[in-house]
Amino acid sequence: MSDDLFGSNPPTQSKTGDYDASAIEVLEGLEPVRKRPGMYIGGVDERALHHLAAEVIDNSMDEAVAGHASRIEITLDSDNRLTVTDNGRGIPVDPHPKFPGKSALEVIMTTLHSGGKFSDKAYATSGGLHGVGVSVVNALSSDTVVEVARNKTIYRQTFSQGLATSSLEEVGTAPNRRGTSISFVPDVEIFGEGNRFKPSRLFKLARSKAYLYAGVEIRWKCDESQASDDVPAEAVFQFPGGLSDHLREQLSGRECVTTDFFAGNQDFPDKQGRVEWAITWPIWTDGSYSWYCNTIPTPNGGTHETGLRNALVKGLRAFGELVQIKKASQLTADDIISGGEMMLSVFIRDPQFQSQTKDRLTSPEASKLVENAVRDHFDHFLTDNMDRGKALLGFVMERMDERLKRKAEREVKRKTATSGRKVRLPGKLTDCSIGDPEGTELFIVEGDSAGGSAKQARERKTQAILPIRGKILNVASANNAKIMANSEIADLILALGCGTRKDCEPDNLRYERVIIMTDADVDGAHIATLLMTFFFQEMPEMVRRGHLYLARPPLYRISAGSKSLYAQDDAARAKIENGPFKGKKVDVSRFKGLGEMNPSQLRETTMDPKTRSMFKVTLPQEYEQRASVKDLVDRLMGKNPEHRFNFIQQNAASLDEDVIDA
Repeated sequence: MSDDLFGSNPPTQSKTGDYDASAIEVLEGLEPVRKRPGMYIGGVDERALHHLAAEVIDNSMDEAVAGHASRIEITLDSDNRLTVTDNGRGIPVDPHPKFPGKSALEVIMTTLHSGGKFSDKAYATSGGLHGVGVSVVNALSSDTVVEVARNKTIYRQTFSQGLATSSLEEVGTAPNRRGTSISFVPDVEIFGEGNRFKPSRLFKLARSKAYLYAGVEIRWKCDESQASDDVPAEAVFQFPGGLSDHLREQLSGRECVTTDFFAGNQDFPDKQGRVEWAITWPIWTDGSYSWYCNTIPTPNGGTHETGLRNALVKGLRAFGELVQIKKASQLTADDIISGGEMMLSVFIRDPQFQSQTKDRLTSPEASKLVENAVRDHFDHFLTDNMDRGKALLGFVMERMDERLKRKAEREVKRKTATSGRKVRLPGKLTDCSIGDPEGTELFIVEGDSAGGSAKQARERKTQAILPIRGKILNVASANNAKIMANSEIADLILALGCGTRKDCEPDNLRYERVIIMTDADVDGAHIATLLMTFFFQEMPEMVRRGHLYLARPPLYRISAGSKSLYAQDDAARAKIENGPFKGKKVDVSRFKGLGEMNPSQLRETTMDPKTRSMFKVTLPQEYEQRASVKDLVDRLMGKNPEHRFNFIQQNAASLDEDVIDA
């Protein structure tokens, strides 16, 4: 009787101890952040470390975008301390009504989901959404110092690992100053000793933020020991041209399809935000994409990207119709986006992101807002200068033609006589019925008689049969014109569908396995050798990838009473006669060819994957190692008979006379 899950007899106590109410932990304050930092910043690696910097800088950027700050200073010290200062309104320092005895500053720094961005009272648009950003930074820092200049007074408070280490203090007067300064050192207990801020990464971040909002000046400073050729000790960024300036710098003089960028900005209706974009198409190099929402990078794109894609593809299709190029209706967004340098920045209310790291925008309204705003400008960009519009359309249509060509090649990769009449296949090929190469097999058989038996023995869904007439041409001793003129080889190349020599593409092979199935005698071995020579010379990559096999049909059928066994050679026959059939009267039949076997015998011994055995023909993986194989093929199958004669002389003495089938 099985144990009752709810029975009265409890199992033996686990070594892990009792599991009762005392085992349930309740994490308070910022403890969850330190316990599971990955939930808030995506890990504890270098990327996560720099996410702390982005959170603090984004708060200052929100002040600038809201029109309350014009300057942000970013300072990196040698002890891995980062300080971000702005001249905004300053974090409120008055007592918070819901937390008696605590200032609003302390609540913001030590409490998850606290802040002024849950409604549009303080910020119309912002990157902060959940009120966790700066409190997470505080929780994951060993030392945090916040200074606020507000109401002509400077206030100061310190924190460590999410907890206040001092009370809010007045430390001086500031008659002509306002704003917030947050200085912090990431905790090595969380990020490790070797994980430090990278000056180059922070410098690039600071520069990109200045591009995203033309009205802000960003000042960069780092310790002299951290400066390099790419990162100065001090710099000031302010770009009146916004994303256009950013794109111009990124292009570095590269030639583009159009002389002018497609760039602009547009406010959304009903004060729902605005969008800015800068786009061009370099001719000789690959492009890149940069998507932002409320100055937050969204590397995985999102609904704002979808809106831009829709605007561009609809605009170019309409322009194609205008200039009477009907084929433009086949354009897709990927034809237009791929290869382009794209920069898109949106500012919207209450944006929704995929996670706290904000890698992807998911706000559904952003798609239509961006599409409507960009579309009118793009239509004007194309039609205002028809030569420019036609140049861009021609460039994009070249990419479309390349895509359609690749698609057609993939479709040709696997089409059978029943699924694709446009693909010309050999008339004597009996193809399988499924359309996917996976699991399919082509049996190359010797003669029509064997082909007839194989057709009846095959599994119609996955096995195809191609009969060949006798011994095919020895390609190692023939020129290319003679090879291509040979009808048997032409049929074989056509059936396989992957091309030959430099044009051989194994990915286009119509079958997963190509199986040479010849008689188990000397003539059959000769035909198999000629076929292997063909594949080695004409389709070596197909062989190297393991698509070629040799079937092993039996030479003998040995029967004793009602039981029959099969043997591939004399040695296997002797083993059967002296083994399971020892002392019994046996009847031995020698197959002269595959055509003599009835379909059920051929299926059981040679074609059924469950009962057959095969040799896999391979080549060395490294190109250099294939030289010895080529040398052997050239000597045994090439034009010079003397090489074959020498090989026979050198190896004749080692040959066992009993295995000679003559």
